[in-house]
Amino acid sequence: MSVKRRQPLLVELTIIVKSLITPAVFGVRGIVEDGQGRVLLVRHSYIDGWHFPGGGVDCGEAPENAVVREMEEEVGLAESTAPTFVALYSQRVLWITNVIVLYRLRNARIDFKPNVEIREAQFFDPANLPEGTTDATRRRIAELNGDVPRTPYW
Repeated sequence: MSVKRRQPLLVELTIIVKSLITPAVFGVRGIVEDGQGRVLLVRHSYIDGWHFPGGGVDCGEAPENAVVREMEEEVGLAESTAPTFVALYSQRVLWITNVIVLYRLRNARIDFKPNVEIREAQFFDPANLPEGTTDATRRRIAELNGDVPRTPYW
């Protein structure tokens, strides 16, 4: 009895070669809001500024599961609504394409403890973001509020 391959070998080899030539990283970010509508921003140990929390999607992991896992690991997410899809973005980092899926989690409660990756995590009024908030973070909030058109680039 022959076993049918999932994909022809040529397709698998083509995917491997393409990934070596044009690598891509798959990540998630979360617009995490508390019950007062404030947004959660974090300060990393390895990069300046205030950002939305997020991280990488593991091989075979669904992105909506990855965003919850990342929020639990990075900021101690204790509870929230289920993540809802906001948008898909592309970001070029050197020769690598970073594909970012942005989700929104509401009514969040966190139990944050500073760690190796995240030094600070605080909720802020989206109309009064702290100094050092990145342009991309400000832009995503403006897009979410309908103040500016959405761009496909992070």
